[in-house]
Amino acid sequence: MAWGTSRRPGGAAGTPGPAPSRSLVGTRHAGAAPAPTVGVRRRDRRGRGLRGPLMPSSLPAYRTRAERFDDLVLDAVESLERRWSRQLDGTEFAVEDVPPSQPAPWEVGGVPLGRYFPSDAGQPDRIVVYRRPIEIRAVDRDDLADLVHDVVVEQVAHLMGRAPQDIDPDFRDDH
Repeated sequence: MAWGTSRRPGGAAGTPGPAPSRSLVGTRHAGAAPAPTVGVRRRDRRGRGLRGPLMPSSLPAYRTRAERFDDLVLDAVESLERRWSRQLDGTEFAVEDVPPSQPAPWEVGGVPLGRYFPSDAGQPDRIVVYRRPIEIRAVDRDDLADLVHDVVVEQVAHLMGRAPQDIDPDFRDDH
């Protein structure tokens, strides 16, 4: 592949297509790798292939950064659902790597960390959290968990039309 071309699906070379979205509705990743499907080529062109897994599933590095981020979002949603389960019923939560390049008309300056999309034409309310901008702003893993929680709280507050401090008393607005 030549430099300057896009690897994202849906766009021509050099033009980004829509960002792939991972829906988090009731999703938890198991520690084991998915079972191989029939017809998957297991060896390289010289017939050797991998001798074994690169990383044992018992080590923390086995999980990808995106999977660990998904778990942080799910943890934040679960903590809010304990208190607001009736109001959040039917709301979908998703993670995208980056926000679209064209900001919404109400967004002024900066890169959004999350968005709330109201229900429309049979679609449920949806909250999308953008992984890469949040990871860039986080100093360490604890800060990343706090920032993810705060972004989810802000978007849920927008959904309910309340202040973030009403949704979660531990909300910090210093990011």
